[in-house]
Amino acid sequence: MNIGQAATASGISAKMIRYYESVGLIPSADRSTSGYRVYSRDDVHTLRFIRRARDLGFSVEQIAALLALWQDRSRASADVKRLALGHVEKLEAKRREIDEMVATLRYLASHCQGNNRPGCPIIDELAAGREITAPSPRRDRKAN
Repeated sequence: MNIGQAATASGISAKMIRYYESVGLIPSADRSTSGYRVYSRDDVHTLRFIRRARDLGFSVEQIAALLALWQDRSRASADVKRLALGHVEKLEAKRREIDEMVATLRYLASHCQGNNRPGCPIIDELAAGREITAPSPRRDRKAN
């Protein structure tokens, strides 16, 4: 099948397939006599594996490691589990960072009048150039 058909079958755009080839995540496709990329069912199966891994937030480097483990029939499942749990830790850290950003933005927005006047604590805090963090809920209770 050509790259368009492989893209449709795998759920990965042709542009991303070319990118994955360029970074060595997948081998370069065979070429037809006219120079077009030709993909097999196995190639599409690999591309689907990559798509599912990307859907779970794995990086290209992590996917390369997962592909190597997938293709190694003598692999230890402990290696796969270690990689997956390492990714979970990174996702949880990112979630904590996002939760902090949300709390800070909500805090700043709660102190903004939201009227037609130019004064706004959100802009003031961004312009101050210092780290912005919302007070913890405990500190708010003590202040009340």
